[in-house]
Amino acid sequence: MGITEFLVSFGTHVIETTGYTGVFLLMVAESMVLPVPSEAVMPFAGFLVARGTLSAAGAVGLATLGSVVGSLLSYAIGRFGGRPLVARFGRYVLLSERDLERTDAFFRRRGGATVFVARFVPVVRHLVSIPAGVGQMGLIPFSSLTAAGALLWNSFLAGCGFLLERNWALVADYSGPIDVAILVLLVAGLAYLVVRHLRRGHST
Repeated sequence: MGITEFLVSFGTHVIETTGYTGVFLLMVAESMVLPVPSEAVMPFAGFLVARGTLSAAGAVGLATLGSVVGSLLSYAIGRFGGRPLVARFGRYVLLSERDLERTDAFFRRRGGATVFVARFVPVVRHLVSIPAGVGQMGLIPFSSLTAAGALLWNSFLAGCGFLLERNWALVADYSGPIDVAILVLLVAGLAYLVVRHLRRGHST
């Protein structure tokens, strides 16, 4: 079994076993500061939609609800705990002060629209709710923009998974090069984390 086939098999098994509850909880975690990317959740949900195990409305709807709930929890952390709380405990969930500073600057430059745009930007989507809470952005605009952005993004990823399953025979024909690409990305990601850790060590 190649890397691509293993990842698809594992991902779909997790989502299929936990069902809609799993989709909801994983997306709650994804919208907080926990390292759970939506790209590792929704395509597999779309895969199961194509197989008839999940409904499109149920998968996307609960994923979006999870995104909103997770974002509101992060918003509350920012609004009531502020940056000191994040700075103190962020390292336990792989959140660096530098990541937060970049997201904060991103939010201040673009204002409330950032909450919508951030759903499509890696890293920023996990963190933007915190500066929104620190800046005391209105709860209704925050929730509305978060829901709209999450709905589009989750639908897109689920759609990709749906198309992937429907064209799985074609994907399997190219699984060799895809496996190599995935392996390169994994090695590059590991190297990035190691270098980042070493740089932090030198800066302290």
